[in-house]
Amino acid sequence: MITPTCGGPVLIPLTPEPAPGPDLLTGSVLPARPSGGYGPPVPDERPEGDADRALSAAARARVADGFATTTGRAYARDWSAFTTWCATHGRTPLPATAETLAEYVTHLAATPTRTGRLPAPSTVERALACIQSRHKLAGTTADARPARLALRAYRRQQADAGKRARKAPPAELDALRRMLDATAPDTLAGLRDRAALVLGFALMGRRSELAALDIGDVALTADGLEVFIGRSKTDQDALGETVPLPYGSHSETCPVRVVQAWIAALAEYGVTSGPLLRGVDRHGRLTGTTGAAGKAVTRMSGHGLNLLVRRAAVRAGLPNAETFSAHSLRAGGATAAAKAGAPVSAIARHGRWSEKSPVVHGYIRTADKWRDNPMRGVGL
Repeated sequence: MITPTCGGPVLIPLTPEPAPGPDLLTGSVLPARPSGGYGPPVPDERPEGDADRALSAAARARVADGFATTTGRAYARDWSAFTTWCATHGRTPLPATAETLAEYVTHLAATPTRTGRLPAPSTVERALACIQSRHKLAGTTADARPARLALRAYRRQQADAGKRARKAPPAELDALRRMLDATAPDTLAGLRDRAALVLGFALMGRRSELAALDIGDVALTADGLEVFIGRSKTDQDALGETVPLPYGSHSETCPVRVVQAWIAALAEYGVTSGPLLRGVDRHGRLTGTTGAAGKAVTRMSGHGLNLLVRRAAVRAGLPNAETFSAHSLRAGGATAAAKAGAPVSAIARHGRWSEKSPVVHGYIRTADKWRDNPMRGVGL
């Protein structure tokens, strides 16, 4: 803030400059960030061994766990790869210079992944975001402008080579019906698969959200189902959200009837709590019950849900069936809602997106490109 006096303005620091401290995720001592705001930094004369600077292993673990689970795992891998590269090339990972970041992006863009292919630009983008996030958490910044220019050049290179972003195709309503028709509703695995497919579509659910559902998270009301999502990618503080699912017009795609049929099948095995979507062994027996293979209850994983959707798409004979994944259900539900005329705000709220998310607007554009096509009705 600026306080005027008769002799001219006096510049007062808006925020005291932090002293060197530990990286909350690694425990290593970091240098103080460059001075910002007005006036000189306020010195911190506490010695390095002062208790104010100590951070226990438990506290570091808590801070690290503040990231979303999947994001935290990916960021941990990205940070480890970056620090290893820095050590190999004699560079400092934190604080990293603009030149270091540009060199690292150039390195990633030229290094094949485990599949033998060059990484997608989105993979390089995530690695850069990880590095910037670590700097922000440590109270400093990283100048990523040259690195982002290098990334832009890589995107253009990939586009010129005919490379497109790999996306799971949306399982729209017709595709969903075909996948459901290809399941066996008179078997335990078929009932489970139908519940997973319809829930993923109607909830516009992320695979992590579906995998985390427990039987107690589903409540039947006069108007339909209320499904409690304990935490999601956009709910970093795990406040939770209840998503209402109304009755459908057709029994085979009605989320209320399909999910209730699966819960009733679980109850016949004496299962009334625990994971909602769980394993069924190759003999059609529920995991964790008498006679089933293995001893533990198996909650379906995100990978398992991907395989479930892909198998259903293959059985249904859908085009490009091998590219379907659990995300196809989420994308299909959003696209179907957009085609039915649902407003962006309602789709974003129901699918737990930010209303400004480019992803949800992409689904709207997919629906609108035919409905509002300027060539429609011109007389061709």
